[in-house]
Amino acid sequence: MPLEPRERDLPRIAGALKFYQIASIITGVLLLSLCIEMVMKYAFGLELELGGAYGFLAFVPSDTVQAVNLSIGILIIHGWFYVVYLFSNFRLWSLMRWTFPRLILLALGGVIPFLSFFLETRVAREVHTYLASRAERTASASSAAPTSNSVEASH
Repeated sequence: MPLEPRERDLPRIAGALKFYQIASIITGVLLLSLCIEMVMKYAFGLELELGGAYGFLAFVPSDTVQAVNLSIGILIIHGWFYVVYLFSNFRLWSLMRWTFPRLILLALGGVIPFLSFFLETRVAREVHTYLASRAERTASASSAAPTSNSVEASH
């Protein structure tokens, strides 16, 4: 029998899901930027330069970068934001009480291009469906419970 989220954790799940969704999209965009940068660097020998002699933003040969090297910046930013993404994964995973392989799958979203976008959509739909069904079960259980509001009169 799979574990279900604890009753006390239900109010925190929506916030954890929103944090996961934002982190997932940002990490996915940074990963795609990193992939493009790596292709440009290793296939064509170009790096992204900010504010150099070729203009505000330009791909320049690897050995000629004189201004800010955005290729390294993208690498560093993605690496640090991946840590934030992992934290969001862990928070949602622990609140939802999913299995450990599910955490590994979520973590892979930050290192496999496009996977974070697919997972973000799928996880959000699944969590929203679960929360709605849990709310329905709670509402039907509370309406089906007998109420003892009747008062007996005595002389």
